[in-house]
Amino acid sequence: MSEDQVKENLPEEIIEETGEEPTESVDNVPQEERIEPAEDVSHEESIESDIPESIDEEDADEVQETPPEETLLLPRDTLLSAGIHIGTRMKTLDMEPFIYRVRPDGLFVLDVKKTDDRIRTIAKFLSRYEHAKVAVAATRLYAHEPVKMFCKLTGATPIIGRFIPGQLSNPQYQNRIDPEVIVVSDPRADAQAVKEASDVGIPIVALCSTDNEFAGVDIVIPTNNKGRRALAVIFWLLTRQVLRERGEIGPDKDPSVGIEEFEAKVTRDDEEDT
Repeated sequence: MSEDQVKENLPEEIIEETGEEPTESVDNVPQEERIEPAEDVSHEESIESDIPESIDEEDADEVQETPPEETLLLPRDTLLSAGIHIGTRMKTLDMEPFIYRVRPDGLFVLDVKKTDDRIRTIAKFLSRYEHAKVAVAATRLYAHEPVKMFCKLTGATPIIGRFIPGQLSNPQYQNRIDPEVIVVSDPRADAQAVKEASDVGIPIVALCSTDNEFAGVDIVIPTNNKGRRALAVIFWLLTRQVLRERGEIGPDKDPSVGIEEFEAKVTRDDEEDT
C-alpha cells in the first residue's frame, strides 16, 4: 500500500501519538542487512525459542528499577511474568527501536513501556470503526483463543486458522469478507492476510516480535507474539482498552472475562503437531 493510501486510511492521531509514519517498511534495505543475529546464536534456535512462563532474576531487577511514577495498563511485574517482553534470538532493523536490551542467553528483550503505549494508541484507532469492520487474523495456534475472545467481546470479525486465499481480495469468493482494518497476530504466519489487505488498501495492525519485518504493515504492537500467556495478556489488554474507548465499560473497569479465559488451552507439542 502506498504512503498516500496509508495516510488516507489512518487517522492523524496515529502519527501524532507514535511520533512516526504509519508505514514501517524497510523495502530499501538489502535483505542481508535486515536480520542481525545475536552473537554465537543460530537462526534455527531463534525461531522456536522457549518462552519463559515466569519472571527470572534479571527481569526482577528490571521491576525494581521501575520509576515509581510510571503508569502502565497492568503492573510491570505482571507484564514481565507473562513474557510479553521476551523476543527471539534474532532482531530486524525494523524492530530495533523497540528493543530494550539483549540478555546473556541471546534473547532480545522488548521495552514494555513502548508496548503499553502502542496498545493505548491502537485501541483508540480500532474503537472508531464499526465493530464488525475490524477483522483479526490468527494462524498460530496459541493466538486462536485470544483472538476468539477479543472478537466475541468487541464484535470484531475473527479469521482463525489457515487464511483462505481470496478471502479479502476475490469478489467471486462466497465467503469473502470486507473489513476496513485488519489486525494480524504475526505478520510472518499471517503473510497471506497481510498481502491481501495491502492489495485492497486497508490498514494493517500487526503484533511483532524482534524477528519480524514491517513490509506491508502500517503500525505494530511490539510484543512476544509466540507465547501462550503473552498473547492472552496482549489481546485482553487490547479488548479492555477498546471497550473503554467506546464507553462500553468504565475507564477503571475490566472486561467480564479474565485473562485466563483468553489463554489457549494447548501445549507446545500440540502446536508442533499442527
